[in-house]
Amino acid sequence: MNRNAAIGLVDRLHRAQNEFYAGGSGSALEQLLASNITWTVPGDNRIAGTYRGLEEVLDYFRLRRDLADHTFQMKRRDVLVGDGDRLAVLTDGSATIRNVDHRWSTVGLYEVVDQRIAACWLLPLDERAFDEIWSI
Repeated sequence: MNRNAAIGLVDRLHRAQNEFYAGGSGSALEQLLASNITWTVPGDNRIAGTYRGLEEVLDYFRLRRDLADHTFQMKRRDVLVGDGDRLAVLTDGSATIRNVDHRWSTVGLYEVVDQRIAACWLLPLDERAFDEIWSI
């Protein structure tokens, strides 16, 4: 995947996620996800796990939205591409959870099939802090 195509896809994904996390319908988000998607979140917290299929992944997104009371937002910092259909995205996240502002950074490793996200492996840069944020 070339870098410009990857950036375009990631920006559309983050826009759709941010809209969904703010309370939007999620229809734009669904268009970017493969029906057999797998999304993996490491750690020991309320959102950790492996989610399989569109409905489980959307339920996971709803959980993040609800835990963050519609304040969760994501911002792309950088994208790495190479041969094939995988890319790495450095992303900053922020949310206000129980009246406390939180910020963190992750690397998302994405697999893209037919211009849709088929898999994501989320890697927090500070897993201990990530676990604390999402254990509240």
